[in-house]
Amino acid sequence: MKISFKIPVSLLIILVVVSCSTKKDAFLNRTYHSVATKYNVLYNGKVALQKGLTELNQNYKDDYWKILPIEPLKVDELALPGIQQDADTSPKEFDKAEEKAVKAVQKHSMLIARRERNNQIDDAYLLLGKARYYSKRFVPALEAFNFVLLNYPNANLINETKIWQAKTLVRLQNPEQAIDNLKMLFKYKDLKDNIKEEAHTAIAMAYVATDSLKQEIFHLNKAVEIAENKEQTARNLFVLGQLYQQKKEIDSSNIAFQKLLDLKKAPYKYKIHAAIEKAKNARTNEEKTVAIANLKKRIKDRDNRPYLDALYYQLGDLQLASNDSIATSSFKNSLANSKTPNFQKELAYQALGTIYFNKANYVTAGAYYDSILAITKNTNTKRIRSIKRKRNNLNEVLSYESITKNTDSILNVVAMSKQEQADYYTNYIDELKKAEEQQQQKLNTGNALFASGGDSNNNGNNNSGKWYFYNPQTVGFGSQEFKKIWGNRPLEDNWRLSDKTQINLNNTKASNTKDQNVVKSSEKYDLNFYLNQIPSSKKQIDSIKVVRNDAYYKLGLIYKEQFHEYNLAVNKLEKLLTFNPSKDLELPAKFHLYKIYEKLKNSKADTYKNNIVTNFPDSKYAKLIINPKLVLKENDENSPEKIYEKLYYQYKDEDYEAVIKKADSSISLYEGKAIVPKFELLKAYAIGKKDGLQAFKEALNFVAMNYPNTNEGKKALAMVKKLKAKL
Repeated sequence: MKISFKIPVSLLIILVVVSCSTKKDAFLNRTYHSVATKYNVLYNGKVALQKGLTELNQNYKDDYWKILPIEPLKVDELALPGIQQDADTSPKEFDKAEEKAVKAVQKHSMLIARRERNNQIDDAYLLLGKARYYSKRFVPALEAFNFVLLNYPNANLINETKIWQAKTLVRLQNPEQAIDNLKMLFKYKDLKDNIKEEAHTAIAMAYVATDSLKQEIFHLNKAVEIAENKEQTARNLFVLGQLYQQKKEIDSSNIAFQKLLDLKKAPYKYKIHAAIEKAKNARTNEEKTVAIANLKKRIKDRDNRPYLDALYYQLGDLQLASNDSIATSSFKNSLANSKTPNFQKELAYQALGTIYFNKANYVTAGAYYDSILAITKNTNTKRIRSIKRKRNNLNEVLSYESITKNTDSILNVVAMSKQEQADYYTNYIDELKKAEEQQQQKLNTGNALFASGGDSNNNGNNNSGKWYFYNPQTVGFGSQEFKKIWGNRPLEDNWRLSDKTQINLNNTKASNTKDQNVVKSSEKYDLNFYLNQIPSSKKQIDSIKVVRNDAYYKLGLIYKEQFHEYNLAVNKLEKLLTFNPSKDLELPAKFHLYKIYEKLKNSKADTYKNNIVTNFPDSKYAKLIINPKLVLKENDENSPEKIYEKLYYQYKDEDYEAVIKKADSSISLYEGKAIVPKFELLKAYAIGKKDGLQAFKEALNFVAMNYPNTNEGKKALAMVKKLKAKL
């Protein structure tokens, strides 16, 4: 019995050993190596490749504010010899897939008489190319695909290999060759549907690289007609919708997005963003009403929690035209649900900043603009440069508003009786104690600064809880508050010492002591500490009034000239007049009020006009009212200096065409005056921004030649020398 058992086992071992040979072209050998390749090594390689693809898709983050790439594979640097590549972030499963493909070739290839007898080896080379492609090693990947096309022209996967070769050529910046190769493939009439779909998608990728929008749309439409690969079909439909948006073909865009919404088994991330894009396409009030209702319905769906930031933002964008208060709430909800800093978060901050700016709430607007600048990744875009300019223009407003608030508070306290002052600071100390007790309770319960989480301004990130510095908007408010109280301080030791600060009137309760910003813990509850700081001498009080009056006047001019907020300007200037300011401020304040009311076609313009002409008949302002064409001196509104200042602000706002025209008229108007070279140089800079370096050089040459002895002429000459090196 034992002998009879040993004989079959021995024969089986002999057969296995014989069939292991890759040098014999026998049925047993071919079958063994084919099966071992397909169901062992190659199978494991394909499993590894699929795992890598799954991980790649999960980690890939699409920017839905840009047209999506047809294939979700981020390639920052071209993988060519001699070019430094980015750090490899490809899933390690691709390395395993490549290893298995190489193993299949090394152990199971049966190359006999220059002919491959193992029909699975071409599959192994295709797997090898795919693994290298997804690892962003495109040159080795192309070698693998070319090897298949050259050595296995009749392989079952030859058409698929041609498609992968074309995709690799696109990645290697040779889309023209890819298009030619795929056009040859389309000539075969018996192509399977999945091959047709992949080929149309691949050639669309190639047309993206050649900026052929019409052909890209044509082939994407051909690909989605087949719809074998649901995930790629969903992505193709989304890209189609975006491309039609770009072409302003909104109806076609909506059709593409609706097809995606109706597509079964489509990834949900594409569906939810297709719904958002459809909402963006709403044009009429009726369409917007339907879109708003749809967005609100999706917001209530618990499955959409990961997308609440995008849903709320789009909702706010639609609401903005009809009700900015409701839109404000939606934008804040978008920020509250935003997990990471991104472009959409910047837009939400910008929308809120614009809303508050338009309401003349400049302190809050400035904080939102600060938040944008704190998280933006690209600081050199036109949008960010514009926000920076807008934010910088707010600096004076915020500074003077702070001064008016603080001086008003101090003078209000000064005007109180001794008993009222004592009661005032007693209440303040009680409030201070109460606030600190509440804060201590929060600290004791582990809830710290932002325990409530419901503050409308606390739209922070959720990375590491709600710590202060993870919230860019809160940091923006904190930065402004710090500067308001402490001034601009360098980063150095003993930064709180008073002799290191600018003159800074402290916040409401304190006076102008030498070290008003440093309050010892033992003093902050001492009533006499505050009472002793109240200014008492006439000289101190008068100096505070001078600072206050100047701040009110400057605010009135800023609101009038820079922001065209005439109601705010009127408020500040008329309040200034109630303080009985000096004539140096009274007269120009009345003149500016006259000009504002004249612009607003308000009858109060006549009141101020008559007041100036009657009470100040010999003043330059009265002369200007009587003769509007009169050119005043440097500090007057219609002086050449003021006109130049306004023109400079237009230049900063990139209105170059208007700057050039206005500069020409000013140069003619003020011919022979010392300010003309300034207008000429500003005009040259505007020409450079509008028409390029060569035009800039010619304009600078004109300034340098015609005004050689002025500062502007010398600056122009120095700039010309620098430009010569570039041109």
